Amino acid sequence: MRAVDIIIKKRERQELSREEIDFFVEGFTDGTIPDYQASAWAMAVLLNGMSDRETTDLTLAMVRSGETLDLSSAVEIAIDKHSTGGVGDKTTLVVGPVVAACGLPVGKMSGRGLGFSGGTLDKMESIPGYRTDLSEEEFLSQLKTYKIVLTGQSKDLAPADGKMYALRDVTGTVPSMPLIASSVMSKKIAAGAHAIVLDVKLGEGAFMTNLDDARQLAEIMVAIGKLSGRRVVGLLSDMNQPLGVAVGNAMETREAIETLQGGGPEDFREHCLVVASHMLVLGNRVPDLDEARKMAERALADGSGLEYFRTLVREQGGDVSYVDHPEKLPTASLVEQVLAPRSGWLKAVRAREVGETSVELGAGRARKGDPIDHAVGIMVLHKVGDRVEAGEALFTVHANDAARLAQAKKRLEETVEWSDMICDPLPLFYGVVD
Repeated sequence: MRAVDIIIKKRERQELSREEIDFFVEGFTDGTIPDYQASAWAMAVLLNGMSDRETTDLTLAMVRSGETLDLSSAVEIAIDKHSTGGVGDKTTLVVGPVVAACGLPVGKMSGRGLGFSGGTLDKMESIPGYRTDLSEEEFLSQLKTYKIVLTGQSKDLAPADGKMYALRDVTGTVPSMPLIASSVMSKKIAAGAHAIVLDVKLGEGAFMTNLDDARQLAEIMVAIGKLSGRRVVGLLSDMNQPLGVAVGNAMETREAIETLQGGGPEDFREHCLVVASHMLVLGNRVPDLDEARKMAERALADGSGLEYFRTLVREQGGDVSYVDHPEKLPTASLVEQVLAPRSGWLKAVRAREVGETSVELGAGRARKGDPIDHAVGIMVLHKVGDRVEAGEALFTVHANDAARLAQAKKRLEETVEWSDMICDPLPLFYGVVD
């Protein structure tokens, strides 16, 4: 078997066998297939696509390229959720504890932020002492005993995916649907998830900018789940404007705690309840979404979700006093507002611009390994469809550098779009793929 023959076969729009896919992934991982051949293959996949069977075989080959985590020794079923990225998306910090409080174990490995999309681990590390480097033994023990874990990747999971992604990033092949889907699902399957809820973002602040592309991606990932023996459902959610109010690590952590206390922004609370409800149904905790929502609402109302968050922080070395007193979380030294220059209705609050502005303040990183400032960020005080009067605050900017603050305020003034007529609010969700 030769790599060039596999490239030619895909170039000619033919379906690859499992053996051919295994050969190519194994050769690329161990270096016997060079980058230039892998690049040619990735471009052929981008241009000609893959069947669901091919994409599933690719996913499982990536899983087999490294180690895997078996959660069955700790729990009967473990559920996970994955978001394709967003601005102000601190959903995991609320949904994980709520679902665990409802009796369904949540074992999750998350990542750090890169670019305008924030990272879950960065948010949690705004709590002093919180560990994101649990060993496999610690992960399994905590999941078995406390039913909730939120940490970074502890094993060499799907190394073929990491190598392929780095190559795609510099060869113009990132937008390939099969390659995106196999990248996401290989890591989830390798991490041991039995059931997965996918929060597939679409809009101006998402990788998938339109509904058709987002639905197609969700359908491919759900098909991979089915063919690989996992339960998967895809939620198509809006990312044309930031989710919730807070954008920035400590600020988002504080907002998540407020939501677990029974408050929080209305749109963020609703988003969390929908995601949690689907997780509870997918994990066989309840038979339908109505019962699941009632259960999730109770976990917010009675404080059990908050208690599971405290347990999560405590068991991973974090200072629980920061959960009990979130005002102790890092705060910025400079806080100023951006005021509305006119009256009218908000037609757009561009999520990507807000996210990129928060990165410029220091809340994110341009390159992997860059340091971040947990204290800085942006409060988004109005949503699409709101009526705003001239002089009313649109944003509150939290900064630790005067020059960055001035630049952020200037950029945020251009982030909103106005209308003289009433504008409809944006939907939170556009559909479900199951």
